[in-house]
Amino acid sequence: MTKPSTGNSTQYLLPEVVSRLKNLELVARMIVEGFLVGLHKSPFHGFSVEFSEHRQYMPGDDIRDIDWKVYGRTDRFYIKQYEEETNLKAYLLLDVSGSMGYSSHSISKLDYARYLAAALAYLLLKQRDAVGLTLFSDRIHKMLPAKSTSNYLKFLLKALHEAEPQPSTTAVADTLHRMAEKLKRRGMVILLSEFLYEPAEQIVQGLRHFRYYGHEVLVFNILDPKDRYFDFSDEATFVDLETGEKLKTQPYFIQWDYVQLIEQFYGRLKNQCYGMQIDFENVLTSESFEKPLLRFLLKRQKML
Repeated sequence: MTKPSTGNSTQYLLPEVVSRLKNLELVARMIVEGFLVGLHKSPFHGFSVEFSEHRQYMPGDDIRDIDWKVYGRTDRFYIKQYEEETNLKAYLLLDVSGSMGYSSHSISKLDYARYLAAALAYLLLKQRDAVGLTLFSDRIHKMLPAKSTSNYLKFLLKALHEAEPQPSTTAVADTLHRMAEKLKRRGMVILLSEFLYEPAEQIVQGLRHFRYYGHEVLVFNILDPKDRYFDFSDEATFVDLETGEKLKTQPYFIQWDYVQLIEQFYGRLKNQCYGMQIDFENVLTSESFEKPLLRFLLKRQKML
C-alpha cells in the first residue's frame, strides 16, 4: 500500500483531512503514525514508544530483566515483558444508532467514531493485544470476538467500513447490559457512543455492569459541535434521525438554556463515572484524534 506523500504526518490527526482518505486501513495507519510523531514532540515523549514489549521499571522488579539497550536510547529503566504480560483483551463497542449519522460539517459522528475505532484496533494489534468489536444500537447488530493475530485487522476494518446508521430507539442503556453479559472475560471496554437522550442514571447503571465483571472502562462520548453548543443562527426544523419526528423552532431563543442543561447533564454523568473509576471523555468531531488516543494510551499503561 502506498503512503501518501506528505511532509507532516500529524495532519492525519485532523478529521477533515482523514475524511478524504477512502481506504480504512490507510486511515488507521495514518492516524496512528501521525499520533506517534506528535507524541515524540510532546511532554509524553518516551513513555509509550516501547510499550508493546517493555514496561517501566518498578521497585521490586528483578534488575536482571532491565533492557540496557532501551536505557541507552531513552535514559529510562525499562524491563522486558514476557508474552503473557503484554496481552490485553480490548473490546471496541461502536454505537451505530441513527443519530450517529448526524453531521454539521465534513464528518459525521459515526465516521469519526469509525476512524477512531480503526486506529485503536490498528494500535492494539500492533502491540499484540487482542481486540474485538461490537456494533450496537438498541440491539446488538454484529459481534466479533477478541483476537490478537495481525491478519484479524482486515475483518475488524471490514465490519467498521460496512457499519451504517440504524433505525432505532434510544435504549442504549439496555444494550449496555446485554453486552456486559456477553463480555465476562476481564479486559478493557472502549465505548464509542453519544449520550444525549437517556437519563444519566440509566447510562451509569449500564456502565456499572461492565465494572461488575472487572473490566476497565473508557468512554468516548462522540458529539458534533452543534450537539454541544447548539449554535444555529436561523429558524430551523429539527428531524429526529431515529424516529423521524419533526420540530420547528428558533434555536437562538433556547440556546443558552440548552447549553446549561447539556453542561449539567455531562457534569453529572462524568462525576458518576469518576466514582466508578470509569474514564469519560467528551470528544467533538471537529477535534484532532490526538486527545482520545492519548487518553487510551494512559488508560492502557495503568493496566500493565
